[in-house]
Amino acid sequence: MLRVAGQERARPRARTRKVDGMAQALRVVVIVASAHSKAVALAAPKTSLTPCILDDDHAQLDLLSAVMENMGYQSITTSDPEEALGLVRSGRCRLVLADVNMPGMNGYEFLDRVLRSDPGIHVIVMTGEYTLESALDAIRRGAADFLPKPIDRTRLKRALDEVATIYDQRKRVRTLEEQLLKDLEFHGIVGKSPAMLEVFDFSRKVAKHYTNVLLVGSTGTGKELVARAIHNISPLSQQKLAICNCSAMVDTLLESQLFGHMRGSFTGATDTTPGLFEYANNGTVFLDEIGETSLRMQAKLLRVIQNREIQRVGSQEVRQVNVRLIAATNRDLRVEVLAGKFREDLFYRLNSIQIRMPSLTERLEDIPLLVHYFLKKYNDVYGKSISGLTRRAQTVLLQHAWPGNVRELENVIATAAITAIGDFIDLRDLPEHLQHRGPGRPEGGDWRPLSLDEVRKSHIRRVLQLCLGNRLRAAQILGIGRTSLYRYLKCDGNEICAREKTGGAAA
Repeated sequence: MLRVAGQERARPRARTRKVDGMAQALRVVVIVASAHSKAVALAAPKTSLTPCILDDDHAQLDLLSAVMENMGYQSITTSDPEEALGLVRSGRCRLVLADVNMPGMNGYEFLDRVLRSDPGIHVIVMTGEYTLESALDAIRRGAADFLPKPIDRTRLKRALDEVATIYDQRKRVRTLEEQLLKDLEFHGIVGKSPAMLEVFDFSRKVAKHYTNVLLVGSTGTGKELVARAIHNISPLSQQKLAICNCSAMVDTLLESQLFGHMRGSFTGATDTTPGLFEYANNGTVFLDEIGETSLRMQAKLLRVIQNREIQRVGSQEVRQVNVRLIAATNRDLRVEVLAGKFREDLFYRLNSIQIRMPSLTERLEDIPLLVHYFLKKYNDVYGKSISGLTRRAQTVLLQHAWPGNVRELENVIATAAITAIGDFIDLRDLPEHLQHRGPGRPEGGDWRPLSLDEVRKSHIRRVLQLCLGNRLRAAQILGIGRTSLYRYLKCDGNEICAREKTGGAAA
């Protein structure tokens, strides 16, 4: 019994030692986990953000630099505001912690100058004389945060992490935009709007078949780019593409350019020269602004389409050619046919397939994508590293009417890329006519309250001016029938009609 009892008493002690061992192991696990969590909390953030610390107190510079290094940020310290501005302009620093009280240039002056230099920079203002009014003033001026001295480490880390998050987010967005740009680029044409995706899809379908194509749309919408794309993805892509701007030459010169000429056929014809139709035989010929050609030239073009034959200027020999014809115009050729300015038979020959290019105002959602595309292009051309546009510059671009369409937008970005000195294009870098147009500002400085009848009359006049007196096109833009437009013009008197005839003739 004693032995048994002793054995039974020994079992609880063994069980107790086992429980104590498990508890000690758990305490070790908890300690390790706690240490690991603290290490994770103090781990360096995965960011390439390099802050700049600007302070005239060298002890404060060393202290803040050591604190930020423990937080995972490798900083650059300086007591010279001009040096800090140079670091920002060179792109080395996207965040500056600036002290308010500095000799020569205080923190507010530095804030104003650095934001004028680069509106996308982040500035945290520090001061030992903190007041609510001074904090609000700094935020109004564009500061990212306002920290009182001595600097609270928790608040400093939170501010740094917020800026680092924004900085890394912008880098990721830029990477995604570049990938999106590749996916939405169609042989040099960029667009994600439904109208442009329809143009891309229709162009792919048309390119497979050997047929004439008519591209219609306003100036600057990208008709030539679409013509090149159709040729490049067609079975004729290995053959030549010839391009001719019909509005840039008089009839005699255009005839020589297209059909060629014999030596001595006219003054200055010192050599026999083949024309574009012979040059691009078995390939593609693109005739831009075909609506500007004369009726005589249209008859010669009709012969090329119908009979596939040409005659050089000064030669009786008929030569066979086999080309695909792509034509483009910014005019309404149906109206030109009714007016007797364009041959009806040529129009129907060209209009077997028609692709309409939307204006930029019809595809405003493409503007950010186009801006990114042109920035990438002109960054390479000018050796710049511009990341984007400020919000106010983006707002102005989205509010502009863009009468010159994509070509005008490209010229604006090209000019701004030259004048911009920071990583972002600001309002001051845009052309002057865009700088002085604020959100919600009436067009023109002579605006005055008008009655609805006066507004209607003025709007009809402006649309007619835009259409160069073309009433059919004006009625389509206004969303009314021609009969209604004529009735409005009759009610408003003959003043508008007279002005439009004069304006159309002048144009």
